[in-house]
Amino acid sequence: MRHGRYPFIMGFLATPVLLYAYFVLWPYVQTINLSFYQWRGFTAKRWVGLENYDRMLHAERFWKALEHHAVILVFLPLLTIAIALVFAFLLNVGGKGSGGKTVGVWGSSFYRVVFFLPQVLAVPVIAVLFATVYRPNESGLINGVMLKLGLAEPVGFLIEKHLALPSLIAVLVWQMVGFYVVLFSAGMANIPAEIYEAAELDGADKLTLFFRVTLPLLWDTVQTAWVYLGILAFDAFAIVSVLAQDNGGPDGATTVLGLEIYNNIQMNRYGDAATYGVALCLLSLLFAGVTLRLTRRESYEY
Repeated sequence: MRHGRYPFIMGFLATPVLLYAYFVLWPYVQTINLSFYQWRGFTAKRWVGLENYDRMLHAERFWKALEHHAVILVFLPLLTIAIALVFAFLLNVGGKGSGGKTVGVWGSSFYRVVFFLPQVLAVPVIAVLFATVYRPNESGLINGVMLKLGLAEPVGFLIEKHLALPSLIAVLVWQMVGFYVVLFSAGMANIPAEIYEAAELDGADKLTLFFRVTLPLLWDTVQTAWVYLGILAFDAFAIVSVLAQDNGGPDGATTVLGLEIYNNIQMNRYGDAATYGVALCLLSLLFAGVTLRLTRRESYEY
């Protein structure tokens, strides 16, 4: 019976595996191969070996992009996960039901929909919204409020070098928090209510419930969220390309590797674009592997 089962399973797996190999793995192989050539798209390919990599490593914008990825990598996962955990905790454990039962705050179902709304908006829509929010005059939402209150002069959130990248990180956090609120809420919903009730009977307050009960039992989900957000930090192309000034400006203050790939394609330097793509892929894989290794811990069963 077992010998007949394996061919049956392989028969079902063969088609999706082949499709995955052709549409996902094969483009990676082609990109790695192209990174060793100089090619402008309309000329013959010319083998250059590691010349493209050498040029990339000596490019100032490459190191600027890496620096920006490092900043995003620190603040995007940290802020998104922290805010999402607090909101999810309030929506699931922040209130009291009848008979002292631990429940979410009043209106938690409505708040979940509100928090998730930014996740379903397309990047161009988000860009238009925040272009208005960040507008550097009284017609901008933030500057308009500050000027009405007499708090400050107009601030150029997207045109000042020291503010441009933090402003884009804030947009990414705003966009992503809702998804992770729902993700963490689903994880908390699987934690038996009896565990919270027992902890409260022992005198635990909400802060203790969060750090000593919820966070340890939700650690695997937090670990996964950190990896996903880290990979997003190595992307960030879409929001930078549509919201940043002057193609990664001002003065390269918001450029990322994805934008450098796009710029090289625009200049018909496909070998250089492939080289940046390989670097981006390797950095994402390295981050995911290191993060999973450093955050690995014993799983709790309940």
